[in-house]
Amino acid sequence: MASLAPDVAANLHTESANPHWVRLGGDHKLDHIPGEDGWPVLGTTLMQLADPLGFQKRMVDVYGPVFRTRSFGRRGVNLIGAEANELVLFDRDKLFSNEQGWGPVLNLLFPRGLMLMDFDAHRVDRRALSIAFKPEPMRAYCSVLNTGIASALSQWGGDMRFYDAIKALTLDTAASSFLGLPLGPEADRLNKAFVDMVQASVGVVRKPLPFTKMGRGVAGRRLMVEYFGRLVRERRASPGQDMFSQFALATREDGTLLPEDVVVDHMIFLMMAAHDTITSSATVLFWQLAKNPAWQERLRAEARAVTGGDALPLAYDDLGRMELTEMAFKEALRFMPPVPNMPRRALRDFRFGGYDIPAGTPIGISPAAVHADPAHWDAPHVFDPLRFTPEKVARRHKYAWVPFGGGAHMCLGLHFAYMQVKLLANHILTRFEVAMQPGAEPQWQAWPIPKPRDGLKVTLRPLQ
Repeated sequence: MASLAPDVAANLHTESANPHWVRLGGDHKLDHIPGEDGWPVLGTTLMQLADPLGFQKRMVDVYGPVFRTRSFGRRGVNLIGAEANELVLFDRDKLFSNEQGWGPVLNLLFPRGLMLMDFDAHRVDRRALSIAFKPEPMRAYCSVLNTGIASALSQWGGDMRFYDAIKALTLDTAASSFLGLPLGPEADRLNKAFVDMVQASVGVVRKPLPFTKMGRGVAGRRLMVEYFGRLVRERRASPGQDMFSQFALATREDGTLLPEDVVVDHMIFLMMAAHDTITSSATVLFWQLAKNPAWQERLRAEARAVTGGDALPLAYDDLGRMELTEMAFKEALRFMPPVPNMPRRALRDFRFGGYDIPAGTPIGISPAAVHADPAHWDAPHVFDPLRFTPEKVARRHKYAWVPFGGGAHMCLGLHFAYMQVKLLANHILTRFEVAMQPGAEPQWQAWPIPKPRDGLKVTLRPLQ
């Protein structure tokens, strides 16, 4: 979500409400960093939006892996490379703020999500929420997901838009496993709210004015707050095995329950992450499997061997046996990570790549650029799951592959993501052959989360 994100103009309400924000004294402080300010008013914004990877490659070729840009009215510095990923994500010296990096992009939409928290506050809430991803709850989610996916696939087949179908399915399964209930007639309203909120994150107008993306996004958030607030009270009175019940009953280190509004904010963020990012990455995986039928057949054979046949559920205890499927998913995440860029803000002066970078500077790193770097990946535009054999992983820079982030902010739900995609692969591949419909290669929208503009037109042919 952004080589533009580090440079997005901070929302004045957000910044003035937080006394810990570090302010950048003036744009002149970055004059010594090579780069471009772009056009008047617009800066480099449109260039970055139109072709983010192409823009980053050109900037690195011209200026090197540390370069300056200006979008949405603010200068920032991009750090490109595995070493930059390690510096920012591992953050040994606590130099960088997630809250102040993501805040200008997401604070009006997804405030207080784990990704927007720093240091002790992040550690406390992350520890409280981690209970939802322990083995026993995960085992319960696995059973719910198996049932929900199998039921949905009974309606699949023929020509279809894969992205649209998988988005509806992942929202339904997230509701079942996260919320412990079917969404029913509310599904369309909630899905539209999620779409509006995510699209608003890169809206040019950063105030929630009527008829703007941000206006629609903030309206979607109001719907979400009302919906999830009601559910918190219901779950605390009558908890179930779902993830939301786990969150509603989560306690901090002093034994107190998380406040209702905090639970709501975390749940809204995780629901978005669970269904939007998994939709994107699962679509990339099946796009590549449709184009690489030999790999599709290898994953189908693995699923049959693990489950014992076609259209059978994948047991929680057998998830670890889906080794090829896991490698294929990791390669899909490399090929097109669901969060292509990650913003931070420097809390103190630091030096990197031969440049002194002042406190307050918006900083961006790019997993997508590093995932496509031939220095780490032979023929990076080729889909090759065998890049993720243990031997090859051990030889590669640890931060050359970071779709889930890293360090203290490593995605809390990554094991849920692996589980859901393995279940999807098992159920889909043992029921259908997946083929691309004739026509041009799909074009992908890069921002804010990658998706095919045509919905990814595929044909699902039932296996005999």
